[in-house]
Order: sequence, then structure tokens, then C-alpha cells
Amino acid sequence: MAGKVFFSVTMSLDGFIAPEPVPVEDVFSPGGQNDPRVQRWMTKWSELQAWAFPQRWFRENLKLGEGGEEGLDNDIARATYERTGVSVMGKHMFDAGERAWPEEAPFHTPVFVVTHTRRDPWERPGGTTFHFVNDGISSALDQAREAAGDRDVRIAGGAETIQEYLDSGLIDEFSITLAPVLFGTGIRLFDRLDPARLALDQTRTDASSRVTHLTYTVRKPTRGG
Repeated sequence: MAGKVFFSVTMSLDGFIAPEPVPVEDVFSPGGQNDPRVQRWMTKWSELQAWAFPQRWFRENLKLGEGGEEGLDNDIARATYERTGVSVMGKHMFDAGERAWPEEAPFHTPVFVVTHTRRDPWERPGGTTFHFVNDGISSALDQAREAAGDRDVRIAGGAETIQEYLDSGLIDEFSITLAPVLFGTGIRLFDRLDPARLALDQTRTDASSRVTHLTYTVRKPTRGG
């Protein structure tokens, strides 16, 4: 039996999943660290993801050291990882991650990158291999499903890639971790979607002292609504 296709993101209260974009090379260059635009980006990103940093699973997976918090947030982060057999991402997310991830990339599964760039598979220590797909999101998902077997496929991001999969009716469910921060501007999760093509059922709500986790299933809307 095929697994589900899902995504899971953290979002600000006003609907943004990332700050206003800055060039990737600036964020991860020594000189860029003194750029006020980069400093604002890093501050906002850190505020958005603050719930995850203390979690024991997050620290272990990124080799940040032993210890950390356990509880609802940690359980949800771990469960998201454990259900994922394969990840799919866009080129912008990969370009940033290639600079930011440790040598042992934090996926430990195959990852399919939707891109126009032709490149041989890139194997990393710890079980992550990046495969570069040049013929669109449907092809990437077909390959991901085959590799995942009966496990789930996670659409890792970024926002544009998630929107493409949602608009194409290829997402079965998704989770939003709602963080108590306001961005004002940035990258919205639902910016370019046609709402007439989607209908949602809320299936789960879990609240911790830090954030609220919301889970929805996606279905086609009934005629006229």
C-alpha cells in the first residue's frame, strides 16, 4: 500500500514560513554575517524555529549534542521524521541546505530535488542521497513514491514547491506548527494557491507551551463549494 504525500512546516501567526528572501551566498558567507539584511533574516528565522532548537530529537539528528527537551513537541518532530521514507524539495531549498547542512545531511533517506540543473546523484554520509529531477514535480513524486515503498513522501519545501504540489492536487495531508511570532512581510505559504481547488478537514490539534500543531487532510471540494 502506497504511503501518503504530506508536508510539515512552521508558520508565523500572520502566515509566513520564511522571512523576506536574501541571497543564499550572503547568508552563508563570512562577509554576509555583518549585512543588516542577513542579520534581520537570521533573527526572524531563529524566532520562527525557536520551538525546535531545544528538542532532544532535533539536537540528536543535527549532531548538536546530547540532551534536550522531551514532550509533545519532541514527539511530533520525531514522528514526522520517522514516517518519512523519501523527501522532495525545490532547488532554492537545496541550494541553501547544501551550504547549511552538516556533512551528514539530516534526511537519512533519498531526496529528490526538482531543478533544471543537471547533476549526478550526490551521496552523503548517513544514508542521504540527493537525486536531481529535471522533468517536473510529477516525475519527482513518481520517483519518490517508488523509492519510498509503503512509507510516506514528505514535500520538504520551499514554499513555491509546496504550493505547486498543493495546486496540482498531489498532497494528501499537511501539518502546520503555528509559532507565536509576527513577521509582517516574508514568504507566505498559501500565496499563489487557487482556493477553489482545495478543501480541508482539520483532523488534529496539539498545543504545547511553545507552539500549536495543526493537521489537515486535503480533499477535492464538492461542486459549488
